[in-house]
Amino acid sequence: MVNLFLFLGALLLTIIIGRVLLPVLINLKVKQSIRQEGPQKHLAKAGTPTMGGLIFIAAALICCLFLIDDDPLLWVWLFSFLSFGLIGFLDDYAKLRHHENKGLSGKQKLAAQFVAVAVLLLMNQFLMGRGTVIDFFGFPVDFGWFYYVIVAVFVVGMVNAVNLTDGLDGLASGVSFFTFAGFFVIGISLAGISSRYELLPNLSVIMAGCCLGFLFYNHYPAKVFMGDTGSMALGGAVVGLAVTCRLEVVLIGLGLVYLLEALSVILQVAWFKLTGKRLFLMSPIHHHFELKGWKETKVTAVFYLAAAVCVIITVWAFCTFAI
Repeated sequence: MVNLFLFLGALLLTIIIGRVLLPVLINLKVKQSIRQEGPQKHLAKAGTPTMGGLIFIAAALICCLFLIDDDPLLWVWLFSFLSFGLIGFLDDYAKLRHHENKGLSGKQKLAAQFVAVAVLLLMNQFLMGRGTVIDFFGFPVDFGWFYYVIVAVFVVGMVNAVNLTDGLDGLASGVSFFTFAGFFVIGISLAGISSRYELLPNLSVIMAGCCLGFLFYNHYPAKVFMGDTGSMALGGAVVGLAVTCRLEVVLIGLGLVYLLEALSVILQVAWFKLTGKRLFLMSPIHHHFELKGWKETKVTAVFYLAAAVCVIITVWAFCTFAI
């Protein structure tokens, strides 16, 4: 019953805050700049308000007020969620200030992200006694000090993968809804075993509600974009749940669509350097399908389906082999 309340509360709050904040973003002329090298039909989206991630960030924070207790998981997760959201906000602000689709430099973003990861891992260690074990579906492996290197690279990679997924109307918010839904189901299963996981389903269902509520404004044709403010906050939210609850390997399955988007960019760059030719018509891969002639709504729907299938298989495998 509590989870239903949190879900509906997050969904309705996101819609209500959007009603208030969207006109403010329009009046402040917080408009999206479209990169010239992207699909040409996306140029028509120039001028759409951005930084809409502030809408669901605010909604999530209000819902979290109902979860405040002495459980450090909430505070560690909030740090992950808000710190990466802040980095995205600064990136968006830099783009608006320069009136072009160039925000913080790649080195600046990576430096800030690794600082955020370092603090996250320290908080996780000292507040939650996380240790250096990674659980491979019921088979824990202690990586010692190398754990910090592995997880730092994984967290930064996943956050940027979520950011890359935010390239079509409603794509990142819809895919993230399924990811958080997967965390919710797994959280319900784990909460019945140990009290240390009690907040996992609550936080997951709040973010699922926020993503669904944001789709009210972000579905095609989008009235507002989440911007890096929103996409990096979503990335921080998913990695925060994974790292605090020893679900890093599970996130690979729940967030496989994110990773495939990032992998398409890596393969595109590597293939071009090796052969001088493009492997895809454009990367991330959702743009490849656009240039193949698919409608934007069709690409989004297919990616939603892929995300749902990945989540269902991952949840089944976790509940079958890890519990």
